[in-house]
Amino acid sequence: MTRANAFAIAEHFGSFEAFTAQLSTATKGVQGSGWGVLAWEPLSQRLIVEQIYDHHGNVGQGSTPILVFDAWEHTYYLQYKNVRPDYVDRLWNLVNWTDVTKRFNAARAAGNPIILAP
Repeated sequence: MTRANAFAIAEHFGSFEAFTAQLSTATKGVQGSGWGVLAWEPLSQRLIVEQIYDHHGNVGQGSTPILVFDAWEHTYYLQYKNVRPDYVDRLWNLVNWTDVTKRFNAARAAGNPIILAP
């Protein structure tokens, strides 16, 4: 993880541990199938955790996914025997922080999607 990522996570979640707990809890608690998502919310200019269930478009308006944890059963059923919490705990070992940094920087650089006319 880069220093910029660490600073942003600490700024928006208090600590890396608080962030991992929040994203893990969101992913583990998905009703049915879905995703836990770290996203950039451009209106408030902050990182947020979202929980998306089933195939619905229940994401924040205009938020940009930065890191997504797949909680659909097909991703873990054979290896983890339907024990989603064990699967989610292991996902942290697979995060490509270089890619997360690129996505975060691109999302921040895109700016605010709402431009008010003078």
